[in-house]
Amino acid sequence: MTEQYDVVVVGCGLSGAVVARYFAERGKSVLILERRDHIGGNMYDYVNADGILVHQYGPHTFHTTKKELYEYMCRFSEWEDYKLTCGAVIDGKYTPTPFNYQTIDDFYSEARAGEIKASIEAAFPNQENATVLELLQHEDDNIREYANFLFEKDYSLYTAKQWGVSPEDIDPSVLKRVPIRFNYRTGYFDDEYQVMPQESYTAFFRNLLRHENITVQLGVTAESRIELGEETREIYLDGLLYSGQIVYTGAIDELFGNKYGQLPYRSLRFDWKSENRKSFQEAPVVAYPQAEGFTRITEYTKLPIQDVGERTTYAVEYPLPYRPNVKTEPYYPVLTEESKALYEKYRREAEKYCNLSLCGRLADFQYYNMDQALERALSVAEKMGEGNA
Repeated sequence: MTEQYDVVVVGCGLSGAVVARYFAERGKSVLILERRDHIGGNMYDYVNADGILVHQYGPHTFHTTKKELYEYMCRFSEWEDYKLTCGAVIDGKYTPTPFNYQTIDDFYSEARAGEIKASIEAAFPNQENATVLELLQHEDDNIREYANFLFEKDYSLYTAKQWGVSPEDIDPSVLKRVPIRFNYRTGYFDDEYQVMPQESYTAFFRNLLRHENITVQLGVTAESRIELGEETREIYLDGLLYSGQIVYTGAIDELFGNKYGQLPYRSLRFDWKSENRKSFQEAPVVAYPQAEGFTRITEYTKLPIQDVGERTTYAVEYPLPYRPNVKTEPYYPVLTEESKALYEKYRREAEKYCNLSLCGRLADFQYYNMDQALERALSVAEKMGEGNA
């Protein structure tokens, strides 16, 4: 009997699990339907045959500036400080990312590096960073030279592979959020709270979902259980009218049978490798903008630090288009004016159902970091609890 559940959540990633926990703690019975064979969504991790903890869907670290979000995560797991370091290999040489003064030293003579840094200090006094777009458009020749070097050797190539366009077609405006540092500071994030679970993300999800009011069913697709009545604007669960709340965290176009067309997403293919060596690369996550086909490599013995002797495991990431009928996962929404307008059609369609709420990266058609996904899920759940969702 499905009518026994007050809330049905589609998707067992962070968004769905947090919403489910919210209502379970308030005495509501919750059913989670998850199409994959595991909990945790894209945060799912496991120990591989070499005894190394790996992230099946790419690297995840939790970082936030908000104490309340960090404290929420601490309710369900023990965490340890972990500051992610990243880099890029350009012309065969490793340099840290975000790019900083070390990058200038790495690719220019001492005299020329000094001139470029002096120009930056004069042009951006008391400023810690700027986007590559700002540097590309700057009037100072030294600054533009440095920016063009980074754009041609890294940004344009990486972005072209990531989004499936030629370097000539890249709109520089998409690079506005990418910082270039005006100091020697390393570390990918600046947030006050930067942590990794002491055990695993999967263990965190087990604790999050461990509640007598939560039932999780794996290997179940939404379309196999849920039907939307286009004329009645009512929702049917297993063929019966359902009066409870539905929280949908999957791809919104698929919920409506792609009736207005398919929303564009980029996906990833991972080429997993294990080798008899202590270390493969200098940082846990390294971009290879000039490499053929792939964008970056994540070495999991460094994420977090794992000492398993002379053995390491790493994953090579190949971006590709998302196709629902192929075994790929939608990762990154491709945000264009056209795709945002298409999403609005689906969002307005969802609003016609009074007991349907959308939440999460796929349903909202937005890219969320983990802390943003957590904050959004708590906000949606609170509004639903108030009867305003």
